[in-house]
Amino acid sequence: MAETITLQKKARGERPQYFADPAIDKTLAITLALAGEVAVLRDRIDTIERLAEAGTAPTRAAVDAYKPDAKVRAERDAWRDSYLDTVLRIVHQEREELEQRAADTKPYAAVIEEVVAND
Repeated sequence: MAETITLQKKARGERPQYFADPAIDKTLAITLALAGEVAVLRDRIDTIERLAEAGTAPTRAAVDAYKPDAKVRAERDAWRDSYLDTVLRIVHQEREELEQRAADTKPYAAVIEEVVAND
């Protein structure tokens, strides 16, 4: 019989705040929680399809007992990476813009040298 693992429901301590507006943090947390649920549902649907193709009745017990092999795990990992890239596209774009702006900005010391040289 499989061992049951109980996870705590809430994280300890204060929730980290990444944005000035706490509503944005909450919206991001909700979005990521829903994205996680979609990923789990997709894995379960994939399992049901694979069981059906193998001629096994896709019962709840069969779905819960299914152990994907390395090839299936790799396919699922690739799908999940693509899916998260899509969900987080705006975050990635903003990070890239910030990195580009930082790369285009002269270091502080260089600006000071330029100002001193122009006096």
